[in-house]
Amino acid sequence: MPSIYFAGELFNAKHLIGNSALAIAIERQSNGEFICRLPQTLEQRSNSGQQIRDQDLEMLIDCDIAIFNFDGTEVDSGTVVEFMVAKFADIPSLLLRTDFRKGGDQGEHPWNLMMSYYPRTRTCLLDSISLYKEALAKGGHYHEASSRMLENIALRVVEELRLLLQAPPCLPAPLTAPVYDWLGMFAQFENPDSAQKIRIALKNKKSKGLLN
Repeated sequence: MPSIYFAGELFNAKHLIGNSALAIAIERQSNGEFICRLPQTLEQRSNSGQQIRDQDLEMLIDCDIAIFNFDGTEVDSGTVVEFMVAKFADIPSLLLRTDFRKGGDQGEHPWNLMMSYYPRTRTCLLDSISLYKEALAKGGHYHEASSRMLENIALRVVEELRLLLQAPPCLPAPLTAPVYDWLGMFAQFENPDSAQKIRIALKNKKSKGLLN
């Protein structure tokens, strides 16, 4: 079962509840094929800022695939950093946006062009208010419409994740070990065991055919 890093804002109740609900729906729509790992389950407010960052990066690199929530008039800066680390690590990545607002400096995607055009990356752009209205038109209370909308989003995400798994690795075999060694050093992890955890992640990815 591929593990999925679920990146996005986690600063308020809507973020936390939304992340959890979509993660559960993805597991349900995939019949357990995809298991989401939420950074919000790790975070302890008693931890230092670096400890929180280090835990998130370790989890990201350990996962097989990553979903990045690109909602907002400006995409969350922490999510952008995690996306770039995922690209350094050649992690298959899905950019998910359910925000119908326009933005950015390009015609293809509603965000800054520097966040587009990377390999082994797919984009899922959905209009959440339209999906909600369609679900509401089928009858029932607003919470039933919300559930239908959520399942619809999860179904689209699962389809994209399955396509991502078919994308071959981009990182050439001779560079894989050096790049992952660098990933263990560049962030100056506080925990001396972090570099070893990243080496283990590399071994696991190779055994699954996710890296050369």
